[in-house]
Amino acid sequence: MKTTVTNRTIRELLTAIRNETLYPRPEFQRNLVWSNKHKNAFIRTVLDGYPFPEIYVAAGEVDPVTAEAKEMLVDGQQRLTTLQQYFYASPDLKLSGEIPSYSDLTHKQKLSFLEYEVVVRYLGKMDHDNMVDIFERINSVNYALNTMEIHNARFDGEIKQFAEELASHSFFENHFVFNTKEIQRMSDIRFMLSVIITVMSNYFSLDEKFEDYLRKYNDEFIEKRKLETEFEEVFRFIDDCGIHENCRAWKKSDLFTLLVEVHNALFETEKRIKAAEVGERLQRFYDLVDRSARTDEDFGTENDRLQEYYKAALQGTNSRTNRIRRGKIIQEVINGDFEFDKKEN
Repeated sequence: MKTTVTNRTIRELLTAIRNETLYPRPEFQRNLVWSNKHKNAFIRTVLDGYPFPEIYVAAGEVDPVTAEAKEMLVDGQQRLTTLQQYFYASPDLKLSGEIPSYSDLTHKQKLSFLEYEVVVRYLGKMDHDNMVDIFERINSVNYALNTMEIHNARFDGEIKQFAEELASHSFFENHFVFNTKEIQRMSDIRFMLSVIITVMSNYFSLDEKFEDYLRKYNDEFIEKRKLETEFEEVFRFIDDCGIHENCRAWKKSDLFTLLVEVHNALFETEKRIKAAEVGERLQRFYDLVDRSARTDEDFGTENDRLQEYYKAALQGTNSRTNRIRRGKIIQEVINGDFEFDKKEN
């Protein structure tokens, strides 16, 4: 495919969008979800005269009566929409104190902004399917994106950054929870985001609440300071439990449940729990789960509960049903309500 590269000014692009000769939002493009922090950084780049990556434009329909041609924006939606918001003082763009509004720019600065040259790669005439294919190729990497990587490409806001901060906490490194590949694929952030959303709401399946929470708390996350303090206490409490490093508690499905239920016990109930006692019960419980899974040994009346937990931690681990099952049982263990059968010894 032969393409051409030209430069167009911001003024020309904004005029084309206003006159509807350039359509900035083909339906296959991602929703506009840049955080205000990201938008401000982009506006600062333009005002300082620094370049940003090229945008892609394809030929659209031609009106045979007026001879007017239309164009479709294949890639660059978020950048051009942010420029529109800045120029028209849209309430969807909240400027930081360091970024002057367009109306506050001097005459010279306004002209400099409007005459800023954007690199445009013109793709020529192509059908809808080809435009979709080009867009996907532009935004693809050399492997299939997982859910968290897709969300990361769309959201760069406060709650996502908070999940990233918690995922890099020494607690996870000290207990070897995530391997290098998992960190590279952002599985650690996905895991911690699931924990955060769960303690803020309740158990849910897979990643079904991710987009709602990432969008809602993209620009502002006032709960951050409170949750930051609470999770520090959760990490410290679990460490004080003294759970053995070879215990199944450090497997991700088990740890997910443990983090949520320790948080609930510390901050959602009025029960007072001591780490040493809880740690002893948890170690005892996890050992029984593993023994029950390895053998046909009968541990009495609690054997069914052990099997229930094991199955919920082995298959369909991210389903709401199995998360609830694990949560109820671990909650009983933490609170001292789980009845260990005397036959276990």
